[in-house]
Amino acid sequence: MLQLLRFLTHTSQPFLVPICFVCAWAFISAIALSLWTAVRDGVNTGKRLHQIPCTHCQYFTGDYRLKCTVRPSIANTEAAIDCLDYQPKTNPLLY
Repeated sequence: MLQLLRFLTHTSQPFLVPICFVCAWAFISAIALSLWTAVRDGVNTGKRLHQIPCTHCQYFTGDYRLKCTVRPSIANTEAAIDCLDYQPKTNPLLY
């Protein structure tokens, strides 16, 4: 039994280095791809959230209890991106 194990170890040893090399680089590539995908998705989400116009609307109160006097249920959410009641603030000092 030990003779068979020794034979298998010595015959597979030349193949272990390339196999481990490929596996290590595949692992590093998978981590890099995962990080790249996370950063890309984060940037896309940030761009989409920066399109929310609520803070520049005259109906936005800034109070956490009532954020918007017209549509409080969608204030500061993605549903407010195309809000039909959006009116820009007329006083630029209120920004």
